[in-house]
Amino acid sequence: MLEALIFDVDGTLADTESVHLAAFNHAFAQEGLDWRWDVEQYTDLLKISGGKERILHYWRLLSPGLTEVDAGALGASIDRLHQVKTAWYENAVNNGAVIMRPGVLALMNEAHSQGLQLAIATTTSPVNIAALLRRAIGPDWRSYFLAIGDASSAPLKKPHPQVYLQVLASMGFGAADCMAFEDSRNGLRAAMAAGLATVITPNSFTAQDDFGGALRVVPDLGQVNLARLKEWHANKKFSVKR
Repeated sequence: MLEALIFDVDGTLADTESVHLAAFNHAFAQEGLDWRWDVEQYTDLLKISGGKERILHYWRLLSPGLTEVDAGALGASIDRLHQVKTAWYENAVNNGAVIMRPGVLALMNEAHSQGLQLAIATTTSPVNIAALLRRAIGPDWRSYFLAIGDASSAPLKKPHPQVYLQVLASMGFGAADCMAFEDSRNGLRAAMAAGLATVITPNSFTAQDDFGGALRVVPDLGQVNLARLKEWHANKKFSVKR
């Protein structure tokens, strides 16, 4: 029986990645780096989950001889870049640069009204989550969710299932009673590793990912209601039908 819906954030709840990309480039310029990621490059970098991890991965590409000691020494610089990036992103969201994807809020409201629990399992930071959902839902957004797992509580990023396992434990539900919503291959792998049936809503940055093993792949949640989700969950026919 379906008891809870667990949502990823970036790319799933909202098309955030283009704004994240602009935020990264702002941080690079602000800190005097001559880096500038384009869409193609950033799409490839999204294979690395986590903003700080993405920066470190790129730094390693530029400096292949980087040792673990060197990488450790870069920690303060990466933290600073990420702080500048996050502040710019939060301001952009507060100014309306990001909107929720079709059907997301309607599905959340329907689930909430019918007694299903909602949760978040993401590798993004608490600040980013709050900025997005405070604007979309209101100041009491936190009360909508039984559990929230994010980068502060789950240091092992997707495709590792840590954040999903934490959220399931916090809610007190088994994976068989829940459904996850993701937009990327890494997210799907994390959810599947936690035993979750997963619905994928790709975006322009993840459209070419391999979604084998997904319960369903749909363009967005605009034509998906709770009755249909319950039917999919009951049948549990895993496919990549669009």
